[in-house]
Amino acid sequence: MKVQQLLADLARFPWLPTLQTLRERFREDRLGLSASSLTFTTTIALVPFFTVALAVFTAFPMFGKMQANLQSWLVQSLVPDAISRQVLGYLTQFAGKASRLGGLGFAALVVSAIALVLTIDRTLNNIWRVRRPRPFGQRVLIYWAVITLGPVLLAASLGLTSYLASASRGVVRELPNLVTFVLTAIEFIALAAAYTALYRYVPNTPVKRAHAMAGGVFAAVGIELAKRVLAWYIGTVPTYSMVYGAFATVPILLVWIYIAWLVVLFGAVIAAYLPSLLAGPRRRPGTHGWQFQLALEVMQHLQKARATARRGLTAAELGAVMEVDLLQLEPVLQTLVQLDWVGRLNEVDDAIATRYVMLADAQSTALEPLMRHLLLPASEATSKLWQTGRLSSLYLADVL
Repeated sequence: MKVQQLLADLARFPWLPTLQTLRERFREDRLGLSASSLTFTTTIALVPFFTVALAVFTAFPMFGKMQANLQSWLVQSLVPDAISRQVLGYLTQFAGKASRLGGLGFAALVVSAIALVLTIDRTLNNIWRVRRPRPFGQRVLIYWAVITLGPVLLAASLGLTSYLASASRGVVRELPNLVTFVLTAIEFIALAAAYTALYRYVPNTPVKRAHAMAGGVFAAVGIELAKRVLAWYIGTVPTYSMVYGAFATVPILLVWIYIAWLVVLFGAVIAAYLPSLLAGPRRRPGTHGWQFQLALEVMQHLQKARATARRGLTAAELGAVMEVDLLQLEPVLQTLVQLDWVGRLNEVDDAIATRYVMLADAQSTALEPLMRHLLLPASEATSKLWQTGRLSSLYLADVL
């Protein structure tokens, strides 16, 4: 019954709207450019991350025996097999030299590692349309804790399967099919769990566990498929090996990091837009003035809600009645709150249940501030239009 229910859910899933959403977000959010930026930052931060991991293992001798197996497992789980051994050798060599740096050099490595996590934070918050990220100090403390404690937690969690991990890396020549399947499942679940945590806790906005999990599974599946496709391409079309020779590992690694970040960003888009995808057809963003139009519609619905017992509506209710994505609506609500036209009522500790109520008096509130924010900014070129068009004389009541 569960398998039949799963197949039925997959058949009802809006696959075509999902592909359309991925294509639109790739173009409008410039995900290709974001992946390029993350690729560059990741390349710079690889050695610092690996150095921190080595330092953590050195500080905890109990993990020393499984250090080599764990490092090999991590690299081979995240990097295609064709270059995993070379990458592990390079990282170990570079990290060994980095550990002999002085205080200034080590500080530079720390800054590059923090730059990567801050870039990830900014990129994911942009996908979720978050305008106010966490304070800088709080972000640095959280991510530095993850960088330093992550290897320890991972080593502890893999300690129960240390025999299987070492066996899969050559200590035991032959493994039963069941053991191989369990190892593959553990690797997949670990990657999916890591991506799920990334999508759930990095954006400074509430993300449901189920939505983050869907994005995490999508990213884990995408990474596995991308690894196999890239390995097949390298083996079938040895272009990089013929052109670059022994140096071929570097361009292949850069290409792989770029592809991996694209998959991760697409998984974030899935997690962010899954509520609207499951809710059914939605209005697509229009031309210029789309946010201004949404702002007027929000004010119209909140004015009607004044006569009800609740006096306001949640963002989900506004999105449903207006048939728009919540991520499209969020920046509009932020602008209206900044203008003090709309207020938030937090009766419970749940941002999703926050109600929005109308504060502005329609008869005495000029429309000009909203127009300047979302429709026609004030400039020398538009000054005549503001004067002759008498746009400053319009009030909120005129459009509601």
